[in-house]
Amino acid sequence: MDKKTKASVQGVPETMLQTLYARAKESQKKDHHIYDEKAVDIVASLDYDFSKADTDTAMSNGVVARTIILDKLVGEFLNKNKNAIVVNIACGLDTRCYRMKGKYSRWYNIDLPETMHVRGMFMEENGPVYQIAKSAMDSSYVEDIEYNGEPVLVIIEGLTMYLNEDDVKQMFDIIHENFATAHVLVETMSPFMAKHIKEKSIEGSSAKFTWGVKNGKALQDVIAGFRNIEDVSLVEGMKVMIPIYKIIGNIPAVKNISNKICVMDK
Repeated sequence: MDKKTKASVQGVPETMLQTLYARAKESQKKDHHIYDEKAVDIVASLDYDFSKADTDTAMSNGVVARTIILDKLVGEFLNKNKNAIVVNIACGLDTRCYRMKGKYSRWYNIDLPETMHVRGMFMEENGPVYQIAKSAMDSSYVEDIEYNGEPVLVIIEGLTMYLNEDDVKQMFDIIHENFATAHVLVETMSPFMAKHIKEKSIEGSSAKFTWGVKNGKALQDVIAGFRNIEDVSLVEGMKVMIPIYKIIGNIPAVKNISNKICVMDK
């Protein structure tokens, strides 16, 4: 039997293992709505107790719904911008760069050093996919990006709800100051959900939801130099997975409290 790799992470970085497992579990279903071969392979090689993630249906469904939506939005942008570079902030163990292979010029995965250490155990990336072990609030990460005025796509998935408003402002300021144009896909949580909800899969860790924003228009008022193009509720991904959401997903209250992918342009 192959020896499994033990991953020792706590707090917010630990959430990447839960999302990885959710994608792997969905991929192994006969009627899967996403297929993430890389996630399946990594989970099989990990020595980690996924029992909490296994029973956290809300988290798992949210991850799959988010993946459905972001894969669509990222694919659409890259199909229209053949030489784009992608800046994937708080990448964790995200594998979208492999599903989008051949559609971008360069792809930069950025996360905290302890997270990138774990990522490096399973994914060797040195071109056209690169790893940058720095915080999204550390402006020096742009020094590690080769940028020559190409279209820039920034993905911020599963991060803002763990930050505070000043951190969010700083993160967007860095993007604004260093790229002539930028198309940003950022996941946000409603203030109500950030205050009242906790995922079972990360219970006991130091990861806490700390910040929320009503929608992209409200986010536009928080950050400078960006315009809200549209908001895509994760309900749209749920509609693909669970037919009843085609009905309940049209209820305004359901749309309002669901996480959103806010599409922002500089």
